[in-house]
Amino acid sequence: MALTRSFKETVRARAQRDPAFRRALLKEALEHLMAGDVTTGRSILGTYVNATIGYPALAMRSGKGPKSLLRMLGPSGNPTADNLFDIIRILKDHERVQLEIKLKTG
Repeated sequence: MALTRSFKETVRARAQRDPAFRRALLKEALEHLMAGDVTTGRSILGTYVNATIGYPALAMRSGKGPKSLLRMLGPSGNPTADNLFDIIRILKDHERVQLEIKLKTG
């Protein structure tokens, strides 16, 4: 039987070699959050953190503990708006992207 890599390892490897994939992960997370699907948005943000910056570096930049951040982005997490937007700001800066919101009618 062939050995397979875990989902986390596969995503991390792809994120390390493909900047477009990293940006798509971040975009997908933010789109879910904005659509009100907070659980999925947090989960994808957590996947992005694991695949890129990592919780220890995010903790250093946010002033929060790594375990606290892991809980915030976990399945039963409930981060405050301040904490969630701080995480998003740090990830945006890490990825060196600008965020833009467009309102569509209809």
